[in-house]
Amino acid sequence: MTKKNRLCSYFTNIKPHVIHFLKMGRKHNKFRKNHHFNHIKKGQNEPSNQENTITRPLYNDIIRENEKFCQYYKTLGVCKKEEFDEFISYMKTDLPATFRITGSKGVANKLLEIVQDQLIKECVNQADGTDKPSIFPIPWYPNNLAWQMELTRKDIRRCEAYYKLHNFLITETENGTISRQETVSMIPPLVLDVQPHHKVLDMCAAPGSKTAQLLELLHANEDPIPSGYVIANDIDNKRCYMLVHQAKRLNSPCVAIINHDSAILPNLLTTAADGSTEQVQFDRILCDVPCSGDGTLRKNPDIWMKWTAANGLNLHGVQTRILKRGIDLLAVGGKLVYSTCSINPIENESVIHRILSMYENVLELVDVSNVLPGLKYSLGMEEWLVSSRNLEFYKTFEEVDEKWRTTIRPQMFPPKPEDRDKYKLNRCIRILPHHQNTGAFFVAVLKKLKPLTSKEKMCEVKEQADDIQESKKRANEMNFPPNSRKKRKKDVYKEDPFVFFSDDEQVWNDIKNFYQISDNFDSRCLLTRCRVGKKKNIYLTSDAVRNLVVSNQGNVKFINTGIKAFVRCDNKNMKCAFRIANDGLESIYPYIGDSRKVYIPKDDLITLLMNDNPQRSPPIVDLSEQIQKQVENLSPGSCVLIYKDESNSSENPLVIHISGWRGTTSSRCYMDRHSTVHLLRLLGGDISKYDVNKFKKTSQNSKVDNEIDEVQNELSQKSEDEEEKGAT
Repeated sequence: MTKKNRLCSYFTNIKPHVIHFLKMGRKHNKFRKNHHFNHIKKGQNEPSNQENTITRPLYNDIIRENEKFCQYYKTLGVCKKEEFDEFISYMKTDLPATFRITGSKGVANKLLEIVQDQLIKECVNQADGTDKPSIFPIPWYPNNLAWQMELTRKDIRRCEAYYKLHNFLITETENGTISRQETVSMIPPLVLDVQPHHKVLDMCAAPGSKTAQLLELLHANEDPIPSGYVIANDIDNKRCYMLVHQAKRLNSPCVAIINHDSAILPNLLTTAADGSTEQVQFDRILCDVPCSGDGTLRKNPDIWMKWTAANGLNLHGVQTRILKRGIDLLAVGGKLVYSTCSINPIENESVIHRILSMYENVLELVDVSNVLPGLKYSLGMEEWLVSSRNLEFYKTFEEVDEKWRTTIRPQMFPPKPEDRDKYKLNRCIRILPHHQNTGAFFVAVLKKLKPLTSKEKMCEVKEQADDIQESKKRANEMNFPPNSRKKRKKDVYKEDPFVFFSDDEQVWNDIKNFYQISDNFDSRCLLTRCRVGKKKNIYLTSDAVRNLVVSNQGNVKFINTGIKAFVRCDNKNMKCAFRIANDGLESIYPYIGDSRKVYIPKDDLITLLMNDNPQRSPPIVDLSEQIQKQVENLSPGSCVLIYKDESNSSENPLVIHISGWRGTTSSRCYMDRHSTVHLLRLLGGDISKYDVNKFKKTSQNSKVDNEIDEVQNELSQKSEDEEEKGAT
């Protein structure tokens, strides 16, 4: 018997987990010495696992009350006295759902037609006369492309029309043609006035709904590869992958996602045609900074329990540093939007006032009151009190108690009455919940009038050095909590390299010849994510994004860029080893030769979309004569299927481009489930195969029950007739 086994047999009365520990001969990970015997020392019974489990209250169980919150904002006067009770009552209710219609103008118009003329109309018709649904277009959003609806889960369960609308939103969101975004969150990109040629920076971009909106505005003219681009940054490595998911749905080659602390964001360089390098100055910057988030109480009710007046005081410095860095990266004549989902003036007007006083005559607040007609809002606050965490309010810094002077700083106080006209803080926009049944939000638009002076740059350099030290300290605290250094280190993902094509790339000649790609297409904008081995996916970026990645890959952490343009498809019947990917089809479509383009009628396209078995693709002989003639001399392989709605006489008719496949005897299209449902919906096809409707199932079951009842009635009637006949 070994020594360990003798010990184990000797201590027969000891807890089983201790015996297991002795047998293992080493400490378990996260083992705490004498942890299981602490209750004996304290004279207590051994605690059960259930008692140790920390349970968080469900959202429905959270009491939406916070006396300090109400007292704080009532004292600050964030709204008129007669409106305060209404303001608080709205804050305690749930937030209504909203969505935006995205995509090309033709697709957006068709989806808007489906929403207005089919889905919404069915909801109105099926609703009770006393309970009409509250579904309406947001009045200030352009072209009725944003909608607000007040539907509960109970409504969706009890009404088939609501259920169909719910399914529509789910599938179209996955496809990227619907964006589920809070109403007030749509405002910053709109007031930023993004144009297709602008260089745009989103400093704190995750989770990415505003980034997606910026990309939509960049592609507003439907140029497949505009000259501008969007750089989306976030400090959190994991949240950067949420950005990747959002950006992928929009299939833009003009976006790059980077991972840095926005307060010390490194300078991005670009290489000119003569080989010289220069720093990038952005035309538009969105600075949606981290905040206390008390404007989101309607969708995050747990903030009711955690809110304190100290939240805004603690974040003021971080918000100011991020905004300062944004001003430094902004081009002269460019615009920057500073926004928060906070009601607190310490996080809003106070930060703007501090920046304006720091850069006098360099910046101005832009009046955007006429940009979004129909938007209800309050003017920015020009005076406010600064409070300690104990709700001790002060008008000036001189009044502040000595014990609070480390958290309350002089720059947090409002401008003097005689200086208010100089700063024009009333040009800021405050949206409160009771204005139009939304969340709370703050927006300010700054314009850079001239470059920073040498003195301001010196201050900027000095303060930036302090910011770097502070950022490193915060990064260490965030990334390496006690006893978890190794675990946190694993959370940081190592990215594959971005390897762009050279002028003599081997695989490019085969692709170019097979698809007859124009010489105007710059193959150097294609990239892969591996240096050696077989190339599986080929991605496409714009020339400007390629320039940025190549010039900065050493000092900037790029997470993702490019859209999938070609996918390896080793097929013995195909002359080219790569097929066209749907993701990048719109960007490369203008450069593809006519020989690989097939114009497909509506009925044939629906036939291909209805087929969900690649092993049994529809035979070419079963398709229309128009298709058979076009593919008669077309060699097997990838092709582009083109559908144009000739019945629509609008300025923006529906045009669909799909990656297809011409087999030896059959044809198919490469689409995932959500994209298939989307296209069938646009074409008016039958989506019941993919879209489960529980209400129809119920009606079918009831139909079967009715048939059974009829048969039983017939049998019983027949039995009665026979009995009567026998009696006679």
